[in-house]
Amino acid sequence: MLVVMQEGASEAQVQQVIDRMVQLGFNVHRSTGVVHTVLGGVGGKQEFDVATFEVMEGVQEAHRIMSPYKLANRTFRPGGTVVKIGGGGHPPVEIGGNQVVVMAGPCSVETRDQIERAAEIVARGGAKIIRGGAFKPRTSPYSFQGLGENGLELMRAAADRNGLLVVSEVMDLTQIPLLVQYADILQVGARNMQNYNLLRELGRIRKPVLLKRGIAATIEELLLSAEYILAGGNYDVILCERGIRTFENYTRNTMDISAIPVVKKLSHLPIVADPSHGTGRRDKVAPMARAALAAGADGLLMEVHHDPDHALSDGAQSLYPAQFEELMGQLRMIAPAVGRSI
Repeated sequence: MLVVMQEGASEAQVQQVIDRMVQLGFNVHRSTGVVHTVLGGVGGKQEFDVATFEVMEGVQEAHRIMSPYKLANRTFRPGGTVVKIGGGGHPPVEIGGNQVVVMAGPCSVETRDQIERAAEIVARGGAKIIRGGAFKPRTSPYSFQGLGENGLELMRAAADRNGLLVVSEVMDLTQIPLLVQYADILQVGARNMQNYNLLRELGRIRKPVLLKRGIAATIEELLLSAEYILAGGNYDVILCERGIRTFENYTRNTMDISAIPVVKKLSHLPIVADPSHGTGRRDKVAPMARAALAAGADGLLMEVHHDPDHALSDGAQSLYPAQFEELMGQLRMIAPAVGRSI
């Protein structure tokens, strides 16, 4: 259920409502906006009358939330969520605000020279965050699997030298402490979108999580996966549209641009787009990136490599440095047309 407090409601009135919700078996999540405090109740084992809350002092309105996702629902934070990342010597970055944030870099960290060059390229082009995998979930067990902790060390050092933040993928529970040490955002890949044990554990940490849509997942299933993280108390969740599997095989996946405005309507969580994984083809990345920005994406996640033809993973979908710089120039022209900056 959802309880919206009146403007100026006292802390005592808010606490009285929370206590009543707890008595009814709800786990209570509080969202404090500029004007109103919103209380979201999840669970609840007893039957109750919504009017019980409507007549309490300081309450403006109360509603049952009928959708299966409660905390990811836009009614919980009607103004939207802005995920703030940074600190510790890095300028803060906000995802979900007016600025569209670009995250770019290689599919995987390969060598010190490679990640250093990648960091220089994406920073010069205007990216705020470098992406790169240290643990790579590959379809074939014989493909390059990543450098592990050494890859994280190399990427962190390259990012710090170029004023960038780091996003990298976490594949299982045991890797969380390691990723927390090196990365600013922990990415959950498409294959792990419904790894509920991993999602529950990520709900207990206090670092942003970038949650990718599964290759055959509906939008509701994506939001329900986000709900696992939110229910644990971690509200810094960023959704990612990265393409879904259809009967079309010309591209690696089918990039679902329409998911961006749909998610914006259903949820308060920011959403970014990954046109590299969404298409799997270098020549399709720029058109889909432009389209995603126009459709309302809060950020873009793209693969860039100084020598894609010799990349150890996903070279065919990685942009050349010149292509990335050209695309960033195009995005800067599109952003003002939709009321954004980049």
